[in-house]
Amino acid sequence: MQIEPKPEVWLRGPLPEISDYLQPVAHALLQAQEEINDQLGNFPNALLWERPANVASVGFHLQHLTGVLDRLFTYARAESLSENQLAYLKAEGQQPSPESTVADLLDKFNKRILIALAQLKHTDEETLTQIRYVGRAMLPSTHLGLLFHAAEHTQRHTGQLLVTARILRAQH
Repeated sequence: MQIEPKPEVWLRGPLPEISDYLQPVAHALLQAQEEINDQLGNFPNALLWERPANVASVGFHLQHLTGVLDRLFTYARAESLSENQLAYLKAEGQQPSPESTVADLLDKFNKRILIALAQLKHTDEETLTQIRYVGRAMLPSTHLGLLFHAAEHTQRHTGQLLVTARILRAQH
């Protein structure tokens, strides 16, 4: 008996307590979370930092996804990055410790998704067109622009991560 796959998150209906305007952001984040967790559930720790054809490692993508969501949602709140966030950015792509595991990085990513969804639930629609500034250069965006970019960026890196993981599995 074949199990019918679930429809993609965006086809399952609206998420409770999230503005209609922010449903696409929430759907994209949850879709990425489902795909990453599904594909990396049994991914070997030994392959986490390998870089086939010199592309970014699976470990980098997991760190980067977590960090970018944190940073973009900070800017969306009209806040500047903390010293801890800047240190995390600088360390992205470096193995945190020899004992670091896929499960550790997935846990951090999953927690960041939950934090992002909570922020979306508490986002006032009236603020979505307000200017928000990005980085030390204070480049202008909007509240909605930052949230949309967080979703789009997450999807882009999810695709890269999944392809890299598939290549590594095929090679080993």
